[in-house]
Amino acid sequence: RGGQVMLFQNRRGFSPYVECSECGWTARCPHCNVTLTYHKGGRKLVCHYCGHTEDVPAKCPSCKVTDVVPMGFGTEKVEEEIFKIFPEARVARLDRDSVTSEKAFSAIIADFEARRTDILVGTQMITKGFDFAGVSLVGILNADNLLNNPDFRAAERAFQLMMQVAGRAGRRDGGGEVVIQTSEPGHPVIRQVAAGDFEGMARTQLAERKAFFYPPYARLTSLTLRHRDPSVLRSGVMDLAARLRTRFGRRLLGPMTPPVDRIRGEYLVGLLLKIESGASSARARELLSAELKTFAENPAFKSITVVVNVDPQ
Repeated sequence: RGGQVMLFQNRRGFSPYVECSECGWTARCPHCNVTLTYHKGGRKLVCHYCGHTEDVPAKCPSCKVTDVVPMGFGTEKVEEEIFKIFPEARVARLDRDSVTSEKAFSAIIADFEARRTDILVGTQMITKGFDFAGVSLVGILNADNLLNNPDFRAAERAFQLMMQVAGRAGRRDGGGEVVIQTSEPGHPVIRQVAAGDFEGMARTQLAERKAFFYPPYARLTSLTLRHRDPSVLRSGVMDLAARLRTRFGRRLLGPMTPPVDRIRGEYLVGLLLKIESGASSARARELLSAELKTFAENPAFKSITVVVNVDPQ
């Protein structure tokens, strides 16, 4: 119909990882405990945590039998597929890889605004504050990625992001259409987004947070400990956890291993402190500071880095 389209995929690159179809080997970062993302443009494997880059192996380094193949999809692959399906369409991509400067960002946006681009594929960069008159269709790809994050705010953030990107469609007369790709169409958040039911989402999330003692019913303080030697780190976090438990009791959770437990060669482990909303945060801060000072003065653990995040987002 001559309208413009925005496709939102919350993952850049061509593919989240490459895998050997024979033995299952995957390329992983030597410095971080994550798979390397495949970027087809330069035929490179890139770590999105530390920036490590390497070439795609010609043959599987493990079994030496087959080529490795891209698995899953990021914005780069979506762009390529759109070119195949709609060869006549003018397609652009807006993500951290395509936007190398403020000038490049402005050029992509200006082309779309002037309707020199038909389909814009992008990450969260396409969701914020744009008012394009010609957009009549928005597609949210793989919405399950947004919902299945290990974070108590995942549902709220997924709702917010999907409502934000959906709001780019039909901003003038004639209305617009939003298509959400999901394997869980019955998921409460997907249904709430489809209905535009903010109040229902808020009620559901607040009930869940009250039951499990999360904000706004508690204040959170996260402690992340980092060290290159996992045994030193383990000893340190067990010592600190024991000390904090004598002060805070069941309010302290952990130690726990984060989803990405090694970044830039350092191992990570976490502790989480939940202080009820009515309690004195000043007193809690005072007790925590005293224990952290004692911990830092211990010769066995002074090489451990401790990062304290109050009200982590």
